Amino acid sequence: MKTVYVGITGDIIHPGIINIITEGAKYGELTVGLLTDSAIVSHKRLPYLSYDQRKQVIENIKGVSRVVPQETWSYIPNLKKYRPDIMIHGDDWKTNYLSKMREECFTTIKDWNGEIVEIPYTQGINSTALADNAKTIGTTPDIRRAALRRLLKAKPLVRILEAHSGLSGLIAENVCIEKDDGIHQFDGMWSSSLTDSTSKGKPDIEAVDLTTRMQSLTDILECTTKPIIYDGDTGGIPEHFVFTVRTLERNGVSAVIIEDKKGLKKNSLFGTAAKQVLATEEEFCEKISAGKRAQVTKDFMIIARIEEIIAGYGVDAAIAKAFAAVKAGADGVMIHSKDKSGEDIKDFCKKFRSEYENIPLVLVPTTYNQFTEKELESWGANIVIYANHMLRASYPAMKKCAETILRAERSLEVNDMCMPIKEILELIPGTK
Repeated sequence: MKTVYVGITGDIIHPGIINIITEGAKYGELTVGLLTDSAIVSHKRLPYLSYDQRKQVIENIKGVSRVVPQETWSYIPNLKKYRPDIMIHGDDWKTNYLSKMREECFTTIKDWNGEIVEIPYTQGINSTALADNAKTIGTTPDIRRAALRRLLKAKPLVRILEAHSGLSGLIAENVCIEKDDGIHQFDGMWSSSLTDSTSKGKPDIEAVDLTTRMQSLTDILECTTKPIIYDGDTGGIPEHFVFTVRTLERNGVSAVIIEDKKGLKKNSLFGTAAKQVLATEEEFCEKISAGKRAQVTKDFMIIARIEEIIAGYGVDAAIAKAFAAVKAGADGVMIHSKDKSGEDIKDFCKKFRSEYENIPLVLVPTTYNQFTEKELESWGANIVIYANHMLRASYPAMKKCAETILRAERSLEVNDMCMPIKEILELIPGTK
């Protein structure tokens, strides 16, 4: 019996996929190369179902002999590994973005006299449209909450964008560009206390009562599906932090980041930040431990934000606090600095990675923004947060629009500044 290979993502099973599998099984013993999360996220968004869940579905489809992981977007490594007699693929790859890969597959399989059978594309089925439609349905708290840990396993660097409203959340959810190395998009959202309060016209003063920020968070949760990291400020006293953890976890938030400061809040980027009082190692670790004990699921993450560098105590003090936080149960560490050179951050990353190779490391390159994501990744970063740019971009745009209307005494001059109503209707689900 001949061996047959077909590669699929398996997140949405539609008649076209069933047809490919059915036709492939007619040629011999069918092996399905199921793309892993890491293979998929290099070109598409994280699949709704985990690899194990997708594998269980595919294994139970008639005609499938076995399921193996396909670790890359390219079929080539698995073709060379399994050397099938026949590879099956839909004929739509002749004209779409996979045409170059098609040529590579034909060249590769000739090495052992294999062949490629192209199955006619199933008309009326659009996988991209199906995925888009599924996205409009939304997600569940369980799926969303687990997404950040899945992304950290699947991607070398997770890209997070600040969102302070449902509209900014939709932008973070949907915007993407295509580059030579695949699709670039944001993997999730940062719910910042600074941008949330500023968007409401209020000062950035920590409120222990989580309900003051829940409405904005709910607005984002209701119209997006990607994971959310929540800015928890200091977290308040341990008893308050326990409540915060349970509330966020229940709503499907993936992680909370708390900083090792106490007393009246002042934003870290102010020059007076060094005068703020930092929590002792014991106080900070007690809060982290209390939060971890309060968790119901294993998916939720508590990330320790270390302020020692900004407060003027140096990298070594920051490392000591970070190590203590990890030992107390922190699932990750965020290191903060307003030094434009980035040297202290780079030094911290090197020292942290010498002790912990796999603990997620979060960077917020607001002041040292000359470094690319690839450079930050080379330092050891796992998550990069663009922490306030959506709000900072929106205010000048709205101010310019308002001033232009006043100056012209009409709105004609702002037409090019404004989003067409038709695009608004297309952006917001359910308003078409």
